Amino acid sequence: MPSQQALVRRPGPRLAEGLVTHIDRRPVDPALALRQWETYVQVLRDHGWQTTEVAPADDCPDAVFVEDTLVMFRNVALLARPGAGVRRPEVPAARAAAEALGCSVNEIRAPGTLDGGDVLKVGDTVYVGRGGRTNGEGIRQLRAAFEPLGARVVAVPVSRVLHLKSAVTALPDGTVIGYPPLVDDPALFPRFLPVPEESGAHVVLLGGGKLLMAAGAPKSAELLTDLGYQPVVVDIGEFEKLEGCVTCLSVRLRELYA
Repeated sequence: MPSQQALVRRPGPRLAEGLVTHIDRRPVDPALALRQWETYVQVLRDHGWQTTEVAPADDCPDAVFVEDTLVMFRNVALLARPGAGVRRPEVPAARAAAEALGCSVNEIRAPGTLDGGDVLKVGDTVYVGRGGRTNGEGIRQLRAAFEPLGARVVAVPVSRVLHLKSAVTALPDGTVIGYPPLVDDPALFPRFLPVPEESGAHVVLLGGGKLLMAAGAPKSAELLTDLGYQPVVVDIGEFEKLEGCVTCLSVRLRELYA
């Protein structure tokens, strides 16, 4: 059976020092952030996901955004090489966690850079954002790793947000959703649905038509409900202050087979 495994990493003591690029810095409440993270992880568990905690990286303020450390396709974990050098110490523990789950492991090597948040999978199509954190060499290496496994890799520009998945994610039927002011070129996606709020563009597919979403997008949740989906809403406001969203707080491993 396909797996429902998710890697997560709890927020560390330096969370409030996390990087911000496209927004103004605001104070972060670490205690509230921890409670929000615990709720997020519990929602995954409540919907049948087995969660594995990646070992802490307490010297890395952004380590909670574990999605940026690796990208999964089939059973292959491609270890990232974050575009922000201060984040590279986050990766070794993610490697250890992926290996412990039985993944085959590959890695991005210098001079390539790749953040996992720049990678959106829609079936066998892998969209990769070329922007501030992921460079052309990183995309070339991702192609070399995943195209032999059947992936179709499509590079797309990202200039208005931190990562591709800060701008767009995808519904279970493959429709890409996004907040238009933050999407460089919606026409690059065969089916694109605009949503009315920035955080409404971020969904995690829980299974069975259920979509994990941030609480700050009620109009988008209503739109997706009208389309027959069931939003499951969590408050991740402290992480949104650091350009985080529901996707980047976990790595979902859907294609590991027992």
